[in-house]
Amino acid sequence: METLQKQWLEAVCAHVHGFIFLFVGLFSFLLDLSLLSTPLWSLSVLCLAWLFPDWDKPRQGGCWKGAHVVSHGSWVPPRPFPPLSLYPKLVKTAELPPDRNYVFGSHPHGIMGIGTFCNFSTKSTSFSQQFPGPSVITLDGLFHLPVYRDYFMSTGLCSVKHQSLDFILSQPQLGKAIVIVVGGAQESLYALPGEHHLILKNHKGFTRLVLRHGASLVPVYSFGENDIYRHKVFATDSWQYLWQTIIKKLLGFAPCIFWGRSLFSANSWVLLPFPVPITTVVGHPVLVPQCLHPTNEEVDPYHTLYMKALEQLRSTRKL
Repeated sequence: METLQKQWLEAVCAHVHGFIFLFVGLFSFLLDLSLLSTPLWSLSVLCLAWLFPDWDKPRQGGCWKGAHVVSHGSWVPPRPFPPLSLYPKLVKTAELPPDRNYVFGSHPHGIMGIGTFCNFSTKSTSFSQQFPGPSVITLDGLFHLPVYRDYFMSTGLCSVKHQSLDFILSQPQLGKAIVIVVGGAQESLYALPGEHHLILKNHKGFTRLVLRHGASLVPVYSFGENDIYRHKVFATDSWQYLWQTIIKKLLGFAPCIFWGRSLFSANSWVLLPFPVPITTVVGHPVLVPQCLHPTNEEVDPYHTLYMKALEQLRSTRKL
């Protein structure tokens, strides 16, 4: 009975995360607009007014990080019981001294980035006890939506804007870390079970950022991330793929058709992930010197070193 209760609790948390990820942003935006034409219009005005004094917070290290809503025991259930895989297993391969700043490149994006979310935005794998406290970077546009932005900031998430990244890495106290899902929304379109398709070779902005601040690059790979959901992938010459890329350019995210399973059936189209373990491996840091205005020729060697370090994670977890 106790095990069943824990399974139900995990199922509820998985669905809550999926619901928030997919629907709450749009719902909060539409609700705020609809209230303007009701007697409760003042609530909508107050929500919108709050945006102005609080506008730059997501670009200044976020806010309310001390609260860290999702790290509280009331949000995260106990360690997973079969058949769920809500939490990843964290594998540490190297020490990261606190006398440097770090940029973690997290791969792959997957459908909803469960590995990145659980490791870096919750305390489910005790990441902050083993590594410098991270700030997870996400789309700047998410912080323009009332209520939705406040939820994200309460988890310690920050904007991906350059001023946000520079603000965190420019603090006088060392030991800062930011987590960037390098492949971004484009990578989610290739999140197929059993495949490891990364959008990385031409994504060099994070390497340039590291050079400007003299931080260290740390490769991170969540094995199993692409296996917890089934995903419909369209041909690149299809109208569906064209629609996905247009939405991605306009809104910053790519709409995907995916499904999971229910607690009782593997064939139900719901948000519960399939029972595949996620193993998140944190690799050895790539030391990078500081160069305030790096050229392409200076960026390329360190980007290549990073890709090689990421490739070496294969020996830690057999694909």
